[in-house]
Amino acid sequence: MPSAADRLLPQPGRLRRGTRRPATPRAAQGKGATRRSASSVREPRKPSVWWGRLLILTAVAIVGGVATRAYIALESLPVQRISVTGELEHTQAEAVQDMVQASLSGGFLNADLQRMRSQLESLPWIYQATVRRRWPSALEIHVVEQLPIARWGERGFLNHEGLVFHSDKAGDWDSLPLLSGPEGAAPALMARYLRLVELLAPLNLSVAQLSVDERGQIEAQLAGGLRLVIGSDDFFERMQRFAMIY
Repeated sequence: MPSAADRLLPQPGRLRRGTRRPATPRAAQGKGATRRSASSVREPRKPSVWWGRLLILTAVAIVGGVATRAYIALESLPVQRISVTGELEHTQAEAVQDMVQASLSGGFLNADLQRMRSQLESLPWIYQATVRRRWPSALEIHVVEQLPIARWGERGFLNHEGLVFHSDKAGDWDSLPLLSGPEGAAPALMARYLRLVELLAPLNLSVAQLSVDERGQIEAQLAGGLRLVIGSDDFFERMQRFAMIY
Protein backbone atom coordinates (compact mmCIF):
# COMPACT_ATOMS: atom_id res chain seq x y z
CA MET A 1 0.00 0.00 0.00
CA PRO A 2 1.23 3.52 -0.71
CA SER A 3 2.35 5.45 2.24
CA ALA A 4 0.77 8.67 3.40
CA ALA A 5 3.60 10.64 1.81
CA ASP A 6 2.98 9.00 -1.53
CA ARG A 7 -0.69 9.93 -1.47
CA LEU A 8 0.21 13.56 -0.94
CA LEU A 9 2.42 13.68 -4.03
CA PRO A 10 0.72 14.27 -7.43
CA GLN A 11 0.64 11.27 -9.75
CA PRO A 12 2.33 11.60 -13.14
CA GLY A 13 -0.09 12.53 -15.98
CA ARG A 14 -2.87 13.49 -13.62
CA LEU A 15 -3.90 16.89 -12.34
CA ARG A 16 -5.27 17.55 -8.98
CA ARG A 17 -8.70 19.09 -8.78
CA GLY A 18 -8.45 22.85 -8.99
CA THR A 19 -5.13 22.77 -10.80
CA ARG A 20 -5.01 24.70 -14.17
CA ARG A 21 -3.45 23.32 -17.29
CA PRO A 22 -0.39 25.12 -18.52
CA ALA A 23 -1.23 27.94 -20.91
CA THR A 24 -0.52 27.59 -24.61
CA PRO A 25 2.29 29.82 -25.75
CA ARG A 26 1.06 33.16 -27.12
CA ALA A 27 3.10 32.76 -30.23
CA ALA A 28 1.11 29.67 -31.22
CA GLN A 29 -2.20 31.42 -30.50
CA GLY A 30 -1.28 34.39 -32.62
CA LYS A 31 -0.32 32.23 -35.57
CA GLY A 32 -3.71 30.43 -35.62
CA ALA A 33 -5.64 33.69 -35.31
CA THR A 34 -3.68 35.16 -38.19
CA ARG A 35 -4.65 32.24 -40.42
CA ARG A 36 -8.36 32.54 -39.59
CA SER A 37 -8.47 36.27 -40.15
CA ALA A 38 -6.56 35.98 -43.41
CA SER A 39 -8.97 33.39 -44.78
CA SER A 40 -12.09 35.41 -43.84
CA VAL A 41 -10.97 38.70 -45.40
CA ARG A 42 -12.03 39.19 -49.09
CA GLU A 43 -10.48 41.46 -51.56
CA PRO A 44 -12.64 44.50 -52.45
CA ARG A 45 -14.15 44.54 -55.95
CA LYS A 46 -12.43 46.59 -58.52
CA PRO A 47 -14.05 49.97 -59.32
CA SER A 48 -14.12 49.10 -63.05
CA VAL A 49 -16.78 46.41 -62.44
CA TRP A 50 -19.16 48.94 -60.85
CA TRP A 51 -18.53 51.46 -63.61
CA GLY A 52 -19.29 48.83 -66.28
CA ARG A 53 -22.60 47.93 -64.67
CA LEU A 54 -23.52 51.57 -64.31
CA LEU A 55 -22.85 52.19 -68.01
CA ILE A 56 -25.00 49.18 -69.00
CA LEU A 57 -27.93 50.36 -66.85
CA THR A 58 -27.62 53.85 -68.28
CA ALA A 59 -27.64 52.55 -71.86
CA VAL A 60 -30.71 50.39 -71.17
CA ALA A 61 -32.55 53.36 -69.68
CA ILE A 62 -31.72 55.55 -72.70
CA VAL A 63 -32.83 52.91 -75.21
CA GLY A 64 -36.04 52.28 -73.27
CA GLY A 65 -36.83 55.98 -73.17
CA VAL A 66 -36.28 56.37 -76.91
CA ALA A 67 -38.45 53.32 -77.67
CA THR A 68 -41.24 54.61 -75.43
CA ARG A 69 -41.24 58.01 -77.10
CA ALA A 70 -41.27 56.40 -80.56
CA TYR A 71 -44.21 54.18 -79.62
CA ILE A 72 -46.17 57.15 -78.25
CA ALA A 73 -45.46 59.10 -81.43
CA LEU A 74 -46.65 56.24 -83.66
CA GLU A 75 -49.66 55.62 -81.45
CA SER A 76 -50.85 59.17 -81.93
CA LEU A 77 -49.99 59.23 -85.64
CA PRO A 78 -53.22 59.27 -87.69
CA VAL A 79 -53.97 56.97 -90.61
CA GLN A 80 -53.20 59.05 -93.69
CA ARG A 81 -54.01 56.60 -96.51
CA ILE A 82 -56.50 53.76 -97.04
CA SER A 83 -55.99 51.67 -100.18
CA VAL A 84 -58.50 49.12 -101.51
CA THR A 85 -57.56 46.29 -103.89
CA GLY A 86 -59.46 43.37 -105.39
CA GLU A 87 -61.78 42.70 -108.32
CA LEU A 88 -64.73 44.88 -107.36
CA GLU A 89 -67.88 44.57 -109.45
CA HIS A 90 -70.69 45.06 -106.97
CA THR A 91 -68.84 47.01 -104.25
CA GLN A 92 -67.53 50.57 -104.47
CA ALA A 93 -63.99 51.19 -103.21
CA GLU A 94 -65.17 54.53 -101.78
CA ALA A 95 -67.78 52.72 -99.66
CA VAL A 96 -65.06 50.46 -98.25
CA GLN A 97 -62.82 53.43 -97.46
CA ASP A 98 -65.67 55.30 -95.78
CA MET A 99 -66.53 52.33 -93.57
CA VAL A 100 -62.90 51.87 -92.51
CA GLN A 101 -62.47 55.59 -91.85
CA ALA A 102 -65.62 55.67 -89.70
CA SER A 103 -64.40 52.74 -87.60
CA LEU A 104 -61.09 54.42 -86.72
CA SER A 105 -61.12 55.36 -83.05
CA GLY A 106 -57.45 56.20 -82.56
CA GLY A 107 -54.13 56.45 -84.30
CA PHE A 108 -52.28 54.09 -86.60
CA LEU A 109 -51.34 51.55 -83.94
CA ASN A 110 -54.73 51.68 -82.22
CA ALA A 111 -56.68 50.69 -85.33
CA ASP A 112 -58.78 47.58 -84.59
CA LEU A 113 -58.11 45.51 -87.71
CA GLN A 114 -60.28 42.59 -86.61
CA ARG A 115 -63.27 44.87 -86.09
CA MET A 116 -62.76 46.47 -89.49
CA ARG A 117 -62.63 43.08 -91.18
CA SER A 118 -65.86 41.95 -89.50
CA GLN A 119 -67.64 45.13 -90.52
CA LEU A 120 -66.51 44.85 -94.13
CA GLU A 121 -67.57 41.21 -94.38
CA SER A 122 -71.03 42.21 -93.16
CA LEU A 123 -71.56 44.09 -96.44
CA PRO A 124 -73.76 42.08 -98.84
CA TRP A 125 -71.28 41.51 -101.66
CA ILE A 126 -68.05 41.08 -99.68
CA TYR A 127 -67.11 37.45 -99.12
CA GLN A 128 -63.71 38.04 -97.52
CA ALA A 129 -61.75 41.10 -96.43
CA THR A 130 -58.12 41.40 -95.36
CA VAL A 131 -56.87 44.46 -93.45
CA ARG A 132 -53.15 45.14 -92.97
CA ARG A 133 -51.03 47.99 -91.65
CA ARG A 134 -48.49 49.52 -93.97
CA TRP A 135 -45.83 51.57 -92.18
CA PRO A 136 -45.80 54.26 -91.29
CA SER A 137 -49.40 55.50 -91.67
CA ALA A 138 -51.41 53.48 -94.22
CA LEU A 139 -54.01 50.70 -94.17
CA GLU A 140 -54.30 48.19 -97.00
CA ILE A 141 -57.67 46.54 -97.66
CA HIS A 142 -58.01 43.55 -99.99
CA VAL A 143 -61.56 42.51 -100.85
CA VAL A 144 -62.88 39.27 -102.37
CA GLU A 145 -66.45 39.63 -103.57
CA GLN A 146 -69.19 37.06 -103.33
CA LEU A 147 -69.63 34.84 -106.37
CA PRO A 148 -73.34 34.07 -106.71
CA ILE A 149 -73.93 30.50 -107.87
CA ALA A 150 -77.72 30.51 -107.63
CA ARG A 151 -80.66 32.61 -106.57
CA TRP A 152 -82.26 31.85 -103.23
CA GLY A 153 -85.91 32.81 -102.92
CA GLU A 154 -86.89 36.26 -104.13
CA ARG A 155 -84.01 38.46 -102.97
CA GLY A 156 -81.27 36.13 -101.85
CA PHE A 157 -78.25 34.52 -103.46
CA LEU A 158 -76.13 31.48 -102.66
CA ASN A 159 -72.35 31.37 -102.91
CA HIS A 160 -70.24 28.26 -103.52
CA GLU A 161 -70.51 27.28 -99.85
CA GLY A 162 -74.28 27.49 -99.84
CA LEU A 163 -74.25 30.61 -97.68
CA VAL A 164 -77.10 33.02 -98.23
CA PHE A 165 -76.51 36.72 -98.81
CA HIS A 166 -78.98 39.39 -99.84
CA SER A 167 -78.73 42.42 -102.07
CA ASP A 168 -81.16 45.04 -103.32
CA LYS A 169 -78.88 45.87 -106.22
CA ALA A 170 -80.64 45.50 -109.54
CA GLY A 171 -79.17 43.18 -112.12
CA ASP A 172 -79.89 40.49 -114.63
CA TRP A 173 -79.93 37.43 -112.40
CA ASP A 174 -82.51 35.40 -114.31
CA SER A 175 -79.78 33.29 -115.86
CA LEU A 176 -78.90 31.88 -112.44
CA PRO A 177 -80.76 28.77 -111.29
CA LEU A 178 -83.38 29.23 -108.60
CA LEU A 179 -82.97 27.21 -105.40
CA SER A 180 -85.53 27.27 -102.61
CA GLY A 181 -86.24 25.52 -99.35
CA PRO A 182 -86.86 26.00 -95.63
CA GLU A 183 -84.48 27.95 -93.41
CA GLY A 184 -81.18 26.18 -92.89
CA ALA A 185 -81.54 23.94 -95.96
CA ALA A 186 -79.37 26.05 -98.28
CA PRO A 187 -75.91 24.43 -97.70
CA ALA A 188 -77.15 20.86 -98.22
CA LEU A 189 -79.24 21.85 -101.23
CA MET A 190 -76.27 23.66 -102.78
CA ALA A 191 -74.13 20.52 -102.39
CA ARG A 192 -76.80 18.49 -104.21
CA TYR A 193 -77.06 21.12 -106.92
CA LEU A 194 -73.30 21.09 -107.62
CA ARG A 195 -73.30 17.30 -107.81
CA LEU A 196 -76.29 17.38 -110.13
CA VAL A 197 -74.53 19.83 -112.43
CA GLU A 198 -71.60 17.39 -112.76
CA LEU A 199 -73.93 14.51 -113.65
CA LEU A 200 -75.92 16.44 -116.24
CA ALA A 201 -73.06 18.32 -117.93
CA PRO A 202 -72.07 15.40 -120.24
CA LEU A 203 -75.71 15.25 -121.37
CA ASN A 204 -75.80 18.98 -122.20
CA LEU A 205 -78.51 19.43 -119.59
CA SER A 206 -78.68 22.19 -116.99
CA VAL A 207 -80.76 22.79 -113.88
CA ALA A 208 -83.20 25.69 -113.88
CA GLN A 209 -84.75 25.08 -110.46
CA LEU A 210 -84.07 22.88 -107.47
CA SER A 211 -86.24 22.85 -104.36
CA VAL A 212 -86.71 20.92 -101.14
CA ASP A 213 -89.76 21.01 -98.87
CA GLU A 214 -90.22 20.54 -95.14
CA ARG A 215 -90.36 16.76 -95.53
CA GLY A 216 -87.08 16.66 -97.46
CA GLN A 217 -88.69 15.92 -100.83
CA ILE A 218 -86.49 17.23 -103.66
CA GLU A 219 -87.71 18.33 -107.06
CA ALA A 220 -85.69 19.56 -110.02
CA GLN A 221 -86.70 21.32 -113.19
CA LEU A 222 -84.28 21.25 -116.10
CA ALA A 223 -83.69 24.09 -118.54
CA GLY A 224 -85.76 22.36 -121.23
CA GLY A 225 -88.78 22.16 -118.94
CA LEU A 226 -88.35 18.55 -117.85
CA ARG A 227 -89.48 18.10 -114.22
CA LEU A 228 -87.88 15.47 -111.99
CA VAL A 229 -89.41 14.31 -108.70
CA ILE A 230 -86.38 12.90 -106.93
CA GLY A 231 -87.76 12.28 -103.44
CA SER A 232 -85.94 12.39 -100.12
CA ASP A 233 -83.81 9.23 -100.25
CA ASP A 234 -80.95 8.03 -102.47
CA PHE A 235 -80.63 11.36 -104.28
CA PHE A 236 -77.31 10.64 -106.01
CA GLU A 237 -78.18 7.04 -106.95
CA ARG A 238 -81.45 8.12 -108.56
CA MET A 239 -79.80 10.90 -110.53
CA GLN A 240 -77.06 8.53 -111.70
CA ARG A 241 -79.67 6.10 -113.00
CA PHE A 242 -81.42 8.98 -114.77
CA ALA A 243 -78.16 10.02 -116.44
CA MET A 244 -77.51 6.45 -117.61
CA ILE A 245 -80.91 5.95 -119.27
CA TYR A 246 -81.41 9.45 -120.64
